[in-house]
Amino acid sequence: MTQPENDVLKAAQDHLWLHFTRHSAYQQNEIPTIVRGEGSYVYDIHGKRYLDGLAGLFTVQVGHGRQELAEAAAKQAQELAFFPLWSYAHPKAAELAERLTSYAPRELNRVFFTTGGGEAVETAWKLAKQYYKLVGKPLKHKVVSRQIAYHGTPQGALSLTGIPAFKQMFEPLVPGSIRVPNTNHYRADEITGVPGMTPEEYGRWAADRVARAIEMEGPDTVAAVFAEPVQNAGGCFPPPPGYFQRLREICDEYDVLLVSDEVICAFGRLGTMFGSQKFDFVPDIITCAKGMTSGYSPIGAMIAHERLFEPFKSGDAMFAHGYTFGGHPVSAAVALANLDIFEREDLLAHVTANEPRFREALESLHDLPIVGDVRGSGYFWGIELVKDKATKETFTADESERLLRGFLSKALFDAGLYCRADDRGDPVIQFSPPLIAGQKEFDEIASILRGVLTEAWKRL
Repeated sequence: MTQPENDVLKAAQDHLWLHFTRHSAYQQNEIPTIVRGEGSYVYDIHGKRYLDGLAGLFTVQVGHGRQELAEAAAKQAQELAFFPLWSYAHPKAAELAERLTSYAPRELNRVFFTTGGGEAVETAWKLAKQYYKLVGKPLKHKVVSRQIAYHGTPQGALSLTGIPAFKQMFEPLVPGSIRVPNTNHYRADEITGVPGMTPEEYGRWAADRVARAIEMEGPDTVAAVFAEPVQNAGGCFPPPPGYFQRLREICDEYDVLLVSDEVICAFGRLGTMFGSQKFDFVPDIITCAKGMTSGYSPIGAMIAHERLFEPFKSGDAMFAHGYTFGGHPVSAAVALANLDIFEREDLLAHVTANEPRFREALESLHDLPIVGDVRGSGYFWGIELVKDKATKETFTADESERLLRGFLSKALFDAGLYCRADDRGDPVIQFSPPLIAGQKEFDEIASILRGVLTEAWKRL
């Protein structure tokens, strides 16, 4: 190893504060350091190649190493490197806003830019609160979200998050968040206490819990329902048939905004530009980020229905909210170039055509005793691990600790696969490869998984 490489590893060890990371794991070990990406693969500082089975973090849609995205950033930085959207506009933000609304469901035609997904969620909640004050319903401020769901780390977005362990150290959080059951049909018997529900029946039951929560709190106090088209945390829960159609009915009945949190599910992840389109519902607000630039530059957005902008069109009303780098010129230019790639290479059709093949590759692992459920949509899938397939018995907290953090995460990475092994809910492994991936990558994922999960079962 060269001295510059040693210097990088030492700097990481001595000065970096990593996100969502137990630093104790690296007291005696070097921090894995990724230096290069190409297509669906990344390379570490030692030159070892890994299949990027998570697209960075559900983000690198068009794959790594796209020169034209780097060139778009450089060109824009030379022309206009920075200017805020505080009472001023710049061309790339205007062009990108128009482009996004051209893809979005009908009448969602106002775009408020942020620098990431958590900020987009924060923005949506703040807008919901102020909107109802401006239209004469000042008590409407509460929000409904789902158990185990993750919506971000800012104080408001974290209040929406349904993972107790992520919130405990930061409480008290923003008040007014209400939790309802999620759409994990694999665990429907446990969640409902009613055995044998079909997906449709469970979807209706779960949606009706939202109606009950609104009724219990008082419809005049509830402003919004936040839900991901496919819930990330817990392991890729797709919505049962009819679920979002029923949510739309409920929100309309009680004058509550339906917010589709698509930080992960937008920009082709499910085979459609927006996840709500995959499941045929029209939200009032979409929050998005990640894949808008394929991660080549940070940006996020709230896309809102025109009626939510109406109170701000005249008089002295102002949405007193913003971010210095929201809609950054360089990021907006990169997003436009990224969307050009989507259209030129027809990535949405590629994902739709290959979704069955990806699912088949993962479902081929059902013969392993540790594989309980395979679920997801598009290029966004999770495998739930169990101790007993027949009873769906899950692992204890100690077993999950030993299985996921003590073995699986490192073993998968050592075998050349970067993905996520997590236990936010039940133990799951998640996959979200770049949208350019195909059968070769699916087979590689399945092959590595088979070897590592076979060894994991032996260790239990």
